[in-house]
Amino acid sequence: MNEASTLAGHSAIYPGSFDPLTRGHLDVIQRAAAIFDHVLVAVVVNPQKAQPLFTLDEREAMIREAVGGLANVKVDHFRGLLADFVRHREATVIVKGLRVVSDFESEMSTALMNRSLSNVDTVFLPSDARWSFVSSTLVKEVYNLGGDVTEYVPPAVLKVMQSKRPPPRS
Repeated sequence: MNEASTLAGHSAIYPGSFDPLTRGHLDVIQRAAAIFDHVLVAVVVNPQKAQPLFTLDEREAMIREAVGGLANVKVDHFRGLLADFVRHREATVIVKGLRVVSDFESEMSTALMNRSLSNVDTVFLPSDARWSFVSSTLVKEVYNLGGDVTEYVPPAVLKVMQSKRPPPRS
């Protein structure tokens, strides 16, 4: 029995702030959708983070447009503990993407805490090498300094970025 078939029937939650969604995030979503029957992209409402560039509604709409071709992917948001949201949604696994080794270090303790609180394991998907250096923070920084981020975000995201704030002229 191959690994994909043993995971059939499982539903995954892929949490993040997605401010903005990058092609790296989209790659993880697409790969998770190929493994799990259902994937819920869960936009975190985190009051401890700095003011996001995009509203919650904008982030959800951009993600929905970007994943529109994936029938088994849905988008929602949550506040509070991921473990509570996972239990409420009866998910069987949490999915996290890892870009670099330091991501593993920070995500591992979170995964262990979430397992302790919800009895749900976290599956780590390594980033495609093309996107291993791309983060939402870097995308925003490059964009705000007038750089071209077309390669790093899905078209739905770029459209909203440009409508919200045209890139500065060099």
